[in-house]
Formats: sequence, C-alpha cells, structure tokens
Amino acid sequence: MTRPKPLILIAPNIHKKGDEFGDMALSVSETYQEALIDSGAIPLAMAATVSEELIAHYVALCDGVLLLGGEDVDPHIHRPDASIGQKALAHTTPDGGRRDLREMLLVKEAVSQRKPLLAICRGIQVLNVALGGTLHLDIPTEVSGALNHRRMEQRSKVVHDVTLTEGSLIAKITGRQTLGVNSTHHQAVARVAPCLQTVAKSSDGIVEALELKSGGVADAAFLLGVQFHPERLVAQHAEHRAIFDAFVGACSGREMVKI
Repeated sequence: MTRPKPLILIAPNIHKKGDEFGDMALSVSETYQEALIDSGAIPLAMAATVSEELIAHYVALCDGVLLLGGEDVDPHIHRPDASIGQKALAHTTPDGGRRDLREMLLVKEAVSQRKPLLAICRGIQVLNVALGGTLHLDIPTEVSGALNHRRMEQRSKVVHDVTLTEGSLIAKITGRQTLGVNSTHHQAVARVAPCLQTVAKSSDGIVEALELKSGGVADAAFLLGVQFHPERLVAQHAEHRAIFDAFVGACSGREMVKI
C-alpha cells in the first residue's frame, strides 16, 4: 500500500484587504506550496485563529509545520529595552499582532507535540522569540559593518554565503560547509533562545540558521529555522531542494538526517 503524502500545516500571511468585501485575508505564496508539493507533501493553510485549542487540533491533524516570511515581529514582544526610535523601525502585523501570537502558539504546540518544523525568514525570528530569544530590530543600525541583507530585487538569487556548523543538521542535509543564500530581511536573531543553537552565520556574524540543542526539548523532532528563502532557490540549487526533501521526509516518517 502506498504511504499517504504528509500533510504540512502552513501559517499563512495576512493582508489588510481581501478580495471579498475588503476583509482581512490569508495568503500563501505559490513558491512555498510548489516547493512542498514537489518534495511530496500536501500543504494546508491554517485559519486566522488565536484559539489555543484549535491550534492544537490543527497541529495534531498535520504531519509537520511550516512558518513563512512576512512582516516584522512586534518588538514590544521581545525587546522591552528598545528605544521608541528602535521600535519605530519595526512594524506590527496588519492584524494588530494576532499573527505574532498565532505563530508563537503554533511553535510551542509543534514542539510540544514533537512535530517537524521548518521556519523560514520571519519564521526563524518567530521561532526564536517564541522559545525565549530576542531580535535585532534593524541590522543596519544595530550591527556595525553588516552586509546588505535586504536584497529584495534579487530575492530569487544567491547574494552571499553563510558558513555552516560542521556536523549540524543543515550541514548534513545540504552536504555543504558553505551555502550560498538569498537575503530579504532587515531584522535578525540577536540573543538565541536557550534551547536553540546557531548552526549558520554570514560573514558579518548574523545568525542564518538555528536548530535544537542536542538533548534539548523535543530533541526527537526535526526543527530547523533559516533566515533565507530556500523555496525561491530550489529550481536552480539542489542543496536548497534538499532542505525541503529532508523536512518532508521527516514529516512522512522516513529516515531522516540526524545530528
């Protein structure tokens, strides 16, 4: 009997106006959906809810969770020490912070239920904040000598390299020590959450990937956060396709790469 394809829960983006009556609406870029489908998964977008009970049901129904890119995480959540000027650099989500809350609840539920989780761009930031870390609110003003990480015009192209930690999950998945990535962000991980570890950095020290510490909470689950967008690079770069293949493989219960 053919094994059923894994169902991947996606936390969608939020738009200020939808097509119907100008209501708030959900959206998921086709690039994420296509990357999951091509790796053998079925994507499912989650409703715009902050009900802990409903989020727990969603996670229980699915085989894995994907966090997407999007707007800045509200700095009031993770940087109470930040100045008014610093906080002005970051914008809350269009739905008044409900997306932030929804996705942080989703992270905690996925970890609690030991479900594989892949977090992309904004996703790695939500992951870090949900588990107790903080963010740089604006790389150019907070990190001296930083690269230009907001290369929106080249969002589907490799623009700089990141160095991978030897023996890490992402290094084993990609088979690389150095990985070329795209870059479309102005915020980044600052203080890493206690249960996570940095496994990739750019040359200016910006955190580019996070994994669970060995022996930590939910150690049996696949958990990977990346600051870049592998879904936009899968067609040209096999190492980025490998990230989705490994994630979907973990969601389907197939043997996966382990630290």
